[in-house]
Amino acid sequence: MRSKKSLPTPRAEQASFNWHPPGLIAGVDEAGRGPLAGPVVTAAVILDDMHPIAGLADSKVLTAAKREKLFDEIRAKALCFCIAEASVQEIDEINILQATMLGMRRAVLGLRLKPVLVLVDGNRLPQLDVPAEAIVKGDALVQAISAASILAKVTRDRWCAQLHEQYPQYGFDAHKGYGTAVHLAALREHGACPEHRRSFAPVAQACLARVQ
Repeated sequence: MRSKKSLPTPRAEQASFNWHPPGLIAGVDEAGRGPLAGPVVTAAVILDDMHPIAGLADSKVLTAAKREKLFDEIRAKALCFCIAEASVQEIDEINILQATMLGMRRAVLGLRLKPVLVLVDGNRLPQLDVPAEAIVKGDALVQAISAASILAKVTRDRWCAQLHEQYPQYGFDAHKGYGTAVHLAALREHGACPEHRRSFAPVAQACLARVQ
């Protein structure tokens, strides 16, 4: 029989919960992992069962107008929420995955109420001091995650609109920083702006081409 010392350390934060403990449950999601520019925006939300919000869904399947409406409703009706981010500099220093986890951790720590359980969209978990579960496609399955996805998406889209005013030559208002043909052509023509992620290959290649 193996001694207790030889047993593997349990990783409760990655356990799959067949039931949810009584108490506050937070949903967490991000927006902006894939784009070539800007921060990755994260959000954590604890909904209020006494003030339900109709129409919550994965932010990607909602129209921009619907997201904007729900953004205001979530902020008004949720028990608490926190919108956080990891910067371009952090993304370039520690990579986009670790920066996303950092942003999610900041969002959870920023909640004014402490949840007993955190449900995170995807298959990875940030380091937290409360139990957490990763749920693939959670933004379509769990209302609190849907709410978090909407807060993160609207916040980042608004950021892109502001960036477009500063750097209209890139078209951030349309592609939101993703590597579209128009964006890549602008990178080749104008090089990278300060908000581009230089650790991302298309940006690095554009910068190198400009030097050469």
